[in-house]
Amino acid sequence: MKEALAVALMLLAALIPSASASPATGPAFLWSRHYEQLSTDGIKELVNYQTISPKDLAKSILSKGGWSDFLCLGKKSQQPVDVALVFLGREMQSLDISANNPADPALVDLLKVSFTRSNFSMAFPYVAAIEEETVETSLISGFAETCGQDLETSSIALLGSCSLKGDNYHKLSDLQSLNEYLASRKEKRPEGKADLVMFCHEAPGLLPESDVLPSEGEIFSELLLSMEQSGQKFTSLYVSRPYSSSQYPSLHELERFLAEGSSLTNSTCDGVCQIKSSLLEGVFVGIVLLVILISGLSCMMGIQTPTRFEAPQES
Repeated sequence: MKEALAVALMLLAALIPSASASPATGPAFLWSRHYEQLSTDGIKELVNYQTISPKDLAKSILSKGGWSDFLCLGKKSQQPVDVALVFLGREMQSLDISANNPADPALVDLLKVSFTRSNFSMAFPYVAAIEEETVETSLISGFAETCGQDLETSSIALLGSCSLKGDNYHKLSDLQSLNEYLASRKEKRPEGKADLVMFCHEAPGLLPESDVLPSEGEIFSELLLSMEQSGQKFTSLYVSRPYSSSQYPSLHELERFLAEGSSLTNSTCDGVCQIKSSLLEGVFVGIVLLVILISGLSCMMGIQTPTRFEAPQES
């Protein structure tokens, strides 16, 4: 009976997801058609299959991707670029790279074409999504730690929903303002250095229905086309940080709600949630019936009937 109960508990543990499961991961791609950068191994294409944080991603981009040559003031670039374009998405997950039906097929196709046709490319399939700070903050802090005090923060422009602390950043409103900014930077840009432009795309699911944004693929395609038409030499970096829907709070959010004594009265359960809950209820009922059956069989097997009977007494 103990062995059967242990097997049932193991099956139940396999079906219930662990609360300490690894967080969602998103991919990151770096490429450039305007310069050739060799990695430490002497190759033009590099794939890092380790799960890393956005800050470690920034350090790898600077060291292995060659961005330190034109973002850090103490370095000199042999093949300078004018702009380092960073696109921060919110919708793509690592599983979408090989999925048959990704959330944004246009974005996946754009990344594949841009990545394969570039002179130099790097891929980071697993970038962990963190809750403590935004991706743009992690990237800038990673750049600053690697460059030290030599990061040219005055040449950083923010576009979209990006937000950084401080006043040393240029806030742009649209593509027209971006083109005007890049045109004005041609005379002010130090030789061998590049301007850093960051675009943050907010997830449509986090905005009101009336403020639905175009897809990431459409916006990113327009940005790349605008860069090509401006005649700027640029290198591109796409980083995705998957977002969690407000209907399914994270573990930290649940802990905060419990600590404050609040109840999740607004939580909803969609079709997938109902199917999982039904399956889980069926598993619990099946385990209870299985334990009852095994207990009954064990009790019946424990009953011992006498091997012989006394002869009836004659009256």
